[in-house]
Amino acid sequence: MRDVIERLREVKVRAALGGGNEKIEREHKKGKLTARERIELLLDPDSFSEFNMLVKHRVGAAGDGILTGHGTIDGRVVCVFAHDATVFGGSQGYMHGRKLYKIHEMALDMGVPIIGLNDSPGARVIRPDLAGSDDPYRVSDEKHAGVVFYINTRCSGAVPQISAILGNCTGGSVYSPALTDFIFMVDGLSSMFITGPRVIKSAMGEEISMEELGGTNVHCTLSGVADFRLKGEKDCMLGIRRLLSFLPSNWRERPARRDIGDDPERQTNALSEIVPEQQSKVYDMHKVINEIVDGGDFLEIKPEFAGEIIVGFARLNGNTVGIAANQPLVRAGCMSVDSSDKQARFVRFCDAFNIPLILLVDTPGYLPGKTQEYAGIIRHGAKVLYALSESTVPKIAILIRKVYGGAALGMGILPGFGTDLIFAWPTAQVGPMGAEQAVALFYGKDIEAAESPEELRASRVKEYAEQYADPLSLVSEATYVQDIIEPADTRRCLIRSLRLIGTKRIKTVYKRHGNMPL
Repeated sequence: MRDVIERLREVKVRAALGGGNEKIEREHKKGKLTARERIELLLDPDSFSEFNMLVKHRVGAAGDGILTGHGTIDGRVVCVFAHDATVFGGSQGYMHGRKLYKIHEMALDMGVPIIGLNDSPGARVIRPDLAGSDDPYRVSDEKHAGVVFYINTRCSGAVPQISAILGNCTGGSVYSPALTDFIFMVDGLSSMFITGPRVIKSAMGEEISMEELGGTNVHCTLSGVADFRLKGEKDCMLGIRRLLSFLPSNWRERPARRDIGDDPERQTNALSEIVPEQQSKVYDMHKVINEIVDGGDFLEIKPEFAGEIIVGFARLNGNTVGIAANQPLVRAGCMSVDSSDKQARFVRFCDAFNIPLILLVDTPGYLPGKTQEYAGIIRHGAKVLYALSESTVPKIAILIRKVYGGAALGMGILPGFGTDLIFAWPTAQVGPMGAEQAVALFYGKDIEAAESPEELRASRVKEYAEQYADPLSLVSEATYVQDIIEPADTRRCLIRSLRLIGTKRIKTVYKRHGNMPL
């Protein structure tokens, strides 16, 4: 028995080196960690248990280019995989695909998050005359890399799926991350695209670098495909761990409560100074969020994309909440095609995983102009209406200053969107448009013909604001606004309200699924 055990140990030591020391050193010279080093950095010390480590070890390709298994993060069980670039470049062969598919199945069956550390060029290119057991799309088995998208989709909304792009990923190796909930990228290391620079040059005659085509700047600021940009692999793993701390393990659970000792009755006095009373003056909504949430701890999602809307996770009285807030510093907080996509996707994630939603509202409406109309603002804006109407988690809206026109729909302010509680600050205004715009529309000709145009304009604006935009008038006529609150009471109001509606349960209509306006 001793000899057999010793032999097993020797084989596993060799297998742990993947493609060997020379290839490991090659990855290090590129500034990259190996698959095994990445997993060790991500998980709690000595918690990784690997599956199918010895697959293909006899042909010197241990693991077939991928490590799969399970471990813990802060004591919580997770499933994880990491492409091994030292074996076939991390490309997807048949056994590789089987392992990839099975670890997703394991996560789904066990109800635990699945984390993917992606560094793969996609399907393994094989000469037709040599195709056989290594064929990545071998049809003798339905569970292979070519259909990992199927199990991604089954996992969606059932367990959190988190992806990190840690190399040059193409083809199928980017479609799978795109189906997951969150994507991390690392500056100078990550790129992803469907068609690479070489193919583009061959087909289109266009010269373009990997960074220009699909680097972090592209996907974090322009396309919105990625959610987080980090400076290094260590920061990336810490970021994944932090994100996971806000999430439950599956759709049946709620996120774990983490009390940091921030008084639930704490007054948010600084808010009166942060937010100007004048509607036309801008301010940073981040400061409002940081003042309200526990310890100022806010994890923003897609911070560089569609900055006119802010979405992310925080805690109130130790409990995870999702926050969607207009950002007056960017495009005056107007809602847009991109902000609609960003907001709708975030709302749906929170709804899938039992995370209450807080809506902080201060927007003049949807961004006007033909550019937005041509880009399909009607269709994209409808995604937000769909997501809000579909969601059944507790929802609270705070109207900080203004919401005009269709934005009242997109921010869940009007009754009928399932927003459980709506509160307003004394600075709040609701209406089809702002007082100045309304006066220009209705009294424009009278003002032009007046002896003192500016005096008449100011008088009409004041009259309109007092009659239609005064929050005290609003609550006297509308029961859907629960109360006018002082800014200093905002945190306390939210926490007390969540105590009331935190146990909310709504039965959804039985059907296959809705037809969301994609």
